[in-house]
Amino acid sequence: MRAVWRVADVRAAEAGLMATLPSGALMQRAAAGLARRCVLLLADRGGVYGARVLLLVGSGDNGGDALYAGARLAGRGAAVAALLLAPERAHADGLAALRAAGGRVVDRPPAEVDLVLDGIVGIGGTGGLRETADQLAASLTGCQGRDGTRATVVAVDVPSGVAVDTGHVPLTDAGRPRAVHADVTVAFGALKPALVVGPAAELAGQVDLVDIGLAPWLRGSPALRVTEWSDVAGWWPALGAASEKYSRGVVGVATGSATYPGAAVLSVGGALAGPTGLVRYAGGARAEVVHQHPSVIATDRVADAGRVQAWVCGSGLGTGDGSAAELRAVLAAPVPVVLDADALTLLVDGKLADRLRGRDAPIVVTPHDREYARLCGEMPGEDRVAAALRLAAWMNAVVLLKGDRTIVGTPDGRAYVNPTGTPALATGGTGDVLAGLLGSLLAAGLAPERAAAAAAYLHGLAGREAARGGPVTAPDVAAALRPVLARLG
Repeated sequence: MRAVWRVADVRAAEAGLMATLPSGALMQRAAAGLARRCVLLLADRGGVYGARVLLLVGSGDNGGDALYAGARLAGRGAAVAALLLAPERAHADGLAALRAAGGRVVDRPPAEVDLVLDGIVGIGGTGGLRETADQLAASLTGCQGRDGTRATVVAVDVPSGVAVDTGHVPLTDAGRPRAVHADVTVAFGALKPALVVGPAAELAGQVDLVDIGLAPWLRGSPALRVTEWSDVAGWWPALGAASEKYSRGVVGVATGSATYPGAAVLSVGGALAGPTGLVRYAGGARAEVVHQHPSVIATDRVADAGRVQAWVCGSGLGTGDGSAAELRAVLAAPVPVVLDADALTLLVDGKLADRLRGRDAPIVVTPHDREYARLCGEMPGEDRVAAALRLAAWMNAVVLLKGDRTIVGTPDGRAYVNPTGTPALATGGTGDVLAGLLGSLLAAGLAPERAAAAAAYLHGLAGREAARGGPVTAPDVAAALRPVLARLG
């Protein structure tokens, strides 16, 4: 997993590292990595020599990084222009280096720009871009290079204007982000939350991490971690010669109803795609489930389902007394449970909240934002990581807070973010598939936080795969899970 660090931790690490280095050495390391990435980007636009580069320079060290990187590009033959947003506070040594290399200072963007370096505000910025900088950032979409295509925008460490520790992006009255929208962000030393969570993650574009020697100085616990393919592959249960359907795990699925049989079919489909050896279904959509999935053992009630290693409950279940009784039976089982959709509504109604307090086996809840609001009385807000962790601590459950960048929070304060999300999954029934897959992973023996992180990651990949064929439906996602999971062996 990749660790993501808060601003205070990064600042402390930088201070510790700088105390061991000659003055200015750390900035030179950052500038060298930034310039190297710009050279590669310009190579795709006709080369560095003769390229038009615009530096947007603020008053802090972020602007100094941009100036020193610009000096390196000018030394390789690029025509580099610096637009200083606070001329009297620009980094003096960086500005001198740029001028010595042949760069110049301008008061407006040149007519042609191949690459823009956003060095307006770094990790110390708060509250979105001020008016002048915001107007300048908005104008970047109109910048064109020698070949007539839009200029490539590269953010220095983070896109200027984003809330670095939360990923929140302030908006103008017209609803436009008051931040730079970058194609590439070159991050120095450590990933920051705004590069991986919230609306800021989209503005960051492709994120490249430059090693400046900071890692040994990062102390304490990261703000969150980013799940990677290697993590999921390492957690995946391995089959052996002695494996059989019961040793692989049995997952129970208590979803759907006569009114919503599709929820049952989809959640069972997600469970079948996972690593367990057997799926038991209990509910009012028994006939539809068996018709679609003949390998499933189906009953009408949870009490009659037989032994399982985990339960999935809620999708399409309904909220009447009969549904509450089924959820009660699920919670009485001494195994991990996934609570989704209607199961969360039943908890909010107060009918079953008392059942959670004395429960020893793990619980994973999977709310989207509106379900979160019903559970907590308010929307997740600007800091989705903190929101997921608050709910996890309050419920003593692992929380999978669904969204474009799904967050997994644990009761003991650990958080994970999923990088594979896609808007294609914003359609009815895809959450049912996710819940079924998550239950299968729990039944196979994965720890709840790993099961949640792996399910979100694989579900996102399946959504992307399904989107290749056009508009996505939940059955498409269930079908796409199989080739995605086949890569795990």
